[in-house]
Amino acid sequence: MMPVDDIDSVLPHRDGMRLIDRVVRWDDESIDVEVDVPAHGMFVDPEGVPAWVGVEYMAQAIAAWAGCRARAAGRPPSIGFLLGTRRYVASQPWFPSGTTVTVHARCELIGDNGLGMFACRIVAQGEDIATANVSVFEPVDAMAYLESGQA
Repeated sequence: MMPVDDIDSVLPHRDGMRLIDRVVRWDDESIDVEVDVPAHGMFVDPEGVPAWVGVEYMAQAIAAWAGCRARAAGRPPSIGFLLGTRRYVASQPWFPSGTTVTVHARCELIGDNGLGMFACRIVAQGEDIATANVSVFEPVDAMAYLESGQA
């Protein structure tokens, strides 16, 4: 698929809320992104970044996948919503600052109504350190959806 040289071109998150750093690879069914675990920032503790932030790493990987698909179709990335996770399991309580982790997200199903389910994992040094199934929603018109009061 087309290369992604600028993460901001496929991800709507900005400034301190953009937690992923690079798209490594993507295709019609999956994406791999990298996170350089920071030493400073909103979610950083002395031990590193708490493992629960991994859910947001996964959600942003999914958002980047949707953004890559949108860009390939000639559209800008749109806003989506994290609905929840099932079976989030982390093998360690922290992601150590200064390390790089890879987040893999694979689309298990996506409906015409914008609801989707993804199998996700976070990998460090070749080992899975967190896994989850992540549910998302990408409405056709996110702003109209937010203004409708249904959100």
